[in-house]
Amino acid sequence: LGLGEKDAAKNPLAATENLEPLANFKNEFAPIVFDGLLTPTDARLGVEGRPQSASGQTTILTGTNAPALLGHHKQGFPNQILRDVIKENSIFLQLKRLKIEPNVFANAYTPQFFESVPRWKSATTCALEAADLPFRRLPDLLGRKALFHDFTNESLIERNFDIPLFSAKEAGAILAGLTEIYRFTLYEHFITDKIGHAQDFDWAEKHLPKLAEFLRETLARVDFENTTVILTSDHGNLENLSIRTHTLNDVPTIVWGRMKREIAARVKTLTDITPAVLYLLS
Repeated sequence: LGLGEKDAAKNPLAATENLEPLANFKNEFAPIVFDGLLTPTDARLGVEGRPQSASGQTTILTGTNAPALLGHHKQGFPNQILRDVIKENSIFLQLKRLKIEPNVFANAYTPQFFESVPRWKSATTCALEAADLPFRRLPDLLGRKALFHDFTNESLIERNFDIPLFSAKEAGAILAGLTEIYRFTLYEHFITDKIGHAQDFDWAEKHLPKLAEFLRETLARVDFENTTVILTSDHGNLENLSIRTHTLNDVPTIVWGRMKREIAARVKTLTDITPAVLYLLS
């Protein structure tokens, strides 16, 4: 999700109503709900080519400029070089070293992940393993202590899992509740990237209002006196459905709550996310 042109012909964020706080555009910054602060964030990181998932996520989760280290943007899953970076610099590990705990990756994993561990693992999975933190599983989801990346569980239900359907309101309450238990809570959502690659306007117009409602419901329940919420992205994509690839746009980083002005001022590129979190929690 990047900061694209306000062009309803190619940007579903401009063509769909009631998308706060997602509907933000290049050089046109409207007030953010719940008094959030938006800072355009460089995902290109001084490296030619289109920003990609593996290197962008590694950068977010470690503070290391992964594309500069590789000399290119890396798509998909981290290679060995990036896995080594995450193993030594994962945000979860850095927090653990500073004795800032407990922390959680809120996303639930299905049994298939543990029955046949994939050869390629996501950057967030590697970051969690680096700190030897437990995975959230489907019993955690059933106990409302975790969310699937598809926060409604629709995709799990389609795969015949015996899982309840969550409304955006229910999912927001679950995520907000985790912030009351953990010092640092990370949640990852990537359906927007799938929509972008599919260039599917209908899917975007169906999904984006639910995602926006989920975010608003989460924000409505967070204690902003004691909690900071940071929303960011590893690259642009969905904001231009006229192309199938990622974009070169800045991504929005939005900060709410405690020390929001100080944290927003610190974020200029994706390399600044982990240092900002460490500063905030130290």
